[in-house]
Order: sequence, then structure tokens, then C-alpha cells
Amino acid sequence: MASMIHVKPVPAFNDNYIWLLHRDGDKRCVVVDPGDARPVLQALDEQGLALDVILITHHHPDHTGGLGALLEHRDVPVYGPASEAIRGVSHPLREGDTIFLDALDLELGVLDVPGHTAGHIAFYGDNMLFCGDTLFAGGCGRLFEGTPAQMHHSLEKLAALPESTRVYCAHEYTLANLRFALKVDPDNAALQERLRLVEHQRDSGECTLPSTLEQELKTNPFLRSGDINVKQRAESKTGHRLNGPVDVFAAVRAWKDAG
Repeated sequence: MASMIHVKPVPAFNDNYIWLLHRDGDKRCVVVDPGDARPVLQALDEQGLALDVILITHHHPDHTGGLGALLEHRDVPVYGPASEAIRGVSHPLREGDTIFLDALDLELGVLDVPGHTAGHIAFYGDNMLFCGDTLFAGGCGRLFEGTPAQMHHSLEKLAALPESTRVYCAHEYTLANLRFALKVDPDNAALQERLRLVEHQRDSGECTLPSTLEQELKTNPFLRSGDINVKQRAESKTGHRLNGPVDVFAAVRAWKDAG
């Protein structure tokens, strides 16, 4: 029987999660989106692990800010988006590329998921999705560099993965996202139940991640732009007819951005 891969959240800043992966019986580990080196180095020390590989999804400082200090600590390969200028990335990647992580005995495929940033990528393999700030539990990233059509396409690409996929996004935004989602989709029983669970988790100080793609498809309004109830609520909010899922997505994203 194969040994288990452990995926652990390393909290950083106010609400970031840096993901740390290692396999039973192997002290080497992989770190995803290290915005701050200090909590990573502390976790490595506490768990007796050795940094082996770093994965980067996009260029924002809260995902890359710890790179310099970590590379001073240990010179390791850094995989990141080919179309973003990120100092320290040694292996630029784009959609269709695959990487093999020897420390985890794991192959990951690369997906281009622009929208939050122009060159954002995601990593997928063994039913795990590391999607940075593209797809959140109950939400999606703001459109800092992309268009609604780009982000909608990126989310559709992720939605096509197996429903059992575990979604490891990079922020603890779940509670706020689901409270907003309920405004968009108030009669969704699955969403109501998920919100109750997440409220309990946060009251207990628990991490709400990973979610699953199945949960997201049932409760995340940004993956439900084709749902008639979401469309009608978005049209009610905008005061005019919306012609298709991209327009619905854009309206819901603008609604969320407006607070």
C-alpha cells in the first residue's frame, strides 16, 4: 500500500494559507505559494522536514514574498507561471506541462487559469487542485488583470475536473464567501447547510479547507452562472436582462466587489 501524502496549511498574514506537502516516511517536502518564509521555516523545523521544491501559482507578493529567504535557506527548484516575471522561478510552466515531484512520488499537470492575474496557473494531480487565488471555497478571485470572460473560462476549466477533487486555495475566505453566496442563491439548501458547518468550523478556529469540487459546484455562485436561480437574482440586482453565463458571472463578481 502506498504511503500517504499529507497536505497541511501553514497560516500566514491575516488569512493566507501556504500549503506544505510531504509523504509518510520521507522528510522532503513541497511548499505552495510561500508569501512569508518565517512560518514555513518554523513548520519545517517543528516537523523535521527538508524543503525540496517550491510551487508558485501567480506573482502577487502574498504568494511569492518568502521566496528569497527560502532559497537562501535551501537552493531548490521553483516552478511557476511562464508568463509572469517572478524572481526566483527556475522552471517556468504553462498549460500542458507536467512536473514530477520525487519527494511525493506525484505527477502534477499545469493549467492556465488567467483572470485574477494574467498568467495565473494551477497545479492538479492525484485528486488535488492547488489553484491559488482563482477558485476559492465559495468564491473566486478578484479580476485584477483579466476579464470576466477569461475568469469564467478558467473556472469552467477547473469545474470540469472530477467532482472528488480536493480544492486547496490560498485564503481563508470561506465564511465571507458563503454569506455572500446566500444573497445570490438564498433558496439553495446545500449552501445553507454548508454555511452552518463553516460557521461552526470558524467558531472553533478550524481551517475550512480543502473543499471539494462537488461542494463548489453545488454552492459556489461563481461556478453556477448557468443556474436559472442565480441568473434571476443577478438580473434583479442589475435591473436588466443578462444574455448568458459570462454576463451572469460578471454581474455576480461586480455585486461581490461592491461589498
